[in-house]
Order: sequence, then C-alpha cells, then structure tokens
Amino acid sequence: MPGSNARALEKARTLAADTLILDLEDAVAPDAKAPARKQVCEAVKAGGYGRRELVIRINGLNSLWGMDDLKAAAKAGPAAILVPKVSEDDDIEAVSDALDDAGAPQELRIWAMMETPLAMLNARKIAKAAKKYPRFECMVMGTNDLAKETGAGLGQGRMAMLPWLMTCVAAARAFGLMIVDGVYNDFRDEAGCVAECQQGKLIGMDGKTLIHPGQIEPANVAFAPTEDDVAQAREIIAAFELPENKGLGAINHNGRMVELLHCEVAKKTVAMHDAIREMEQAA
Repeated sequence: MPGSNARALEKARTLAADTLILDLEDAVAPDAKAPARKQVCEAVKAGGYGRRELVIRINGLNSLWGMDDLKAAAKAGPAAILVPKVSEDDDIEAVSDALDDAGAPQELRIWAMMETPLAMLNARKIAKAAKKYPRFECMVMGTNDLAKETGAGLGQGRMAMLPWLMTCVAAARAFGLMIVDGVYNDFRDEAGCVAECQQGKLIGMDGKTLIHPGQIEPANVAFAPTEDDVAQAREIIAAFELPENKGLGAINHNGRMVELLHCEVAKKTVAMHDAIREMEQAA
C-alpha cells in the first residue's frame, strides 16, 4: 500500500489480506517521503487493522530517508520492517543493530527484499544471518527490480527467474525463514495471476506479494489447502495414530506407502486450514 495515499491506508483495514506492507520506498515520490513516513506511522499506532500483520517498507539505510524511516517505524510498532535492496549479510546486521540502538522490542522483525544480482549470489549468507540475528524472519522476492538489474524477463512462466527463486527458497528453508513471492504486474489479468500464484506455491513460497486488491482472493485460494487436501491430511494423521501403527516410520495407507514425513506435512496442512478458519471467524 502506498504510504502517501491516505485513502489506501484506510481501505487496507477492510482487505482480506494476511499482511499489509505500508510502503515508504518505491511507491512514494521523493518530495512526499517525510509526510508519508508520518502518515504511515500514525496509521500503525492508531491500529484498527484487526488480524492483519502490518509491515513498513523503509527506504534503503544509505538513502536520504532510510535511517529516519527506521527510527520512526521502530517507534510506531509494526510487526516487521521490510528492508529494500538487501545484498549482503552485513545489511541484516546493520538493520538489527540500528533497531537495537533505537530501543525497538525484540518482537519487531526484519524482512529482506531479495532484488539484486548480488543478493542472488549471496542468498545463503543472507539467510544464514538469521542464526545470529533472530529478528530476521522473512525474505521477499523483488522480481521487478531483479528483472531490471539483470536484464532477464518475467515472461514465459518466469523461466528466467526460476533458478533465482528456487535458490532463495532453498536458502530460506535451510535457515528457517519464511519466503514470499514477488508481485504479478498485470492486475487485470486474473488468469495470469492465478497461474503465477500456483507456480509460487509449487516451488515452495509461503505466499505472494500483491499490488491490487483484486489479486487477494486468487492468492488466498491458491495458497490455502483445498478441502480435499485437508481431508487427506486428516486421514494420514488418523492412520498414524492407530494403535497398530504407533512408533512406525512408514505405513500402508489405502494401498500407498506413507512415511512419517508425510504425517508432518499433513499436520502443517491441517494447522494452516484451522488458522485460516479462525481468522475468517474473527474477521
């Protein structure tokens, strides 16, 4: 959501999104940076966003506005601060140290935009920083900036991007981070958005960043488990809980060999389904 757009910040209180990224960077013109910062921080402090997780995307720390953004955001109390152009593990250290110096609570998390060629080469090092800096929680793919800086295109099913997307998924999973897919630019193309959401889920993304309210429902549908998924997951969990299967690493379930790892995946599926239902009831 553009931090300079008061109407958008107000509308965000009604959207069926899990997270709202209130942007002070790309969506805000240079002469509107300071007013946008004030407006976003006031909106976060005022609350009224319900279950929605609030994340403030600041300008780069080396920019004219970055450090002021960070200090103000730390006082406003969002769930996380999204840092653009993270390219080295040192960037995570710098933000973490700056938050500590600003007296931010440890619950305030760091999200990192992965959008430069150097970030792709350093994905493992960046993700590993989470072991030393526990504020670091999530990677967000910046596919537009990555396309711009590499000259690679986003067409043909993002064929050129897939190696980098998968590299970052592997890095995130290796060090316990969440990872969120990049945006789909043509917000009028619902079929294309659905396809890219499905691709993101297939390659292991936890969710997708969106640029228009019309993309929320397709993303929610794509990343949520289906009723069939949940039913099968419950069956697998129940099968492993049978007395005759207690302690077994693999069982025969409906003519198919099912291992404990499948049971763990099933438990995650049911947990996600239950969490979605709980949020819907609370909305």
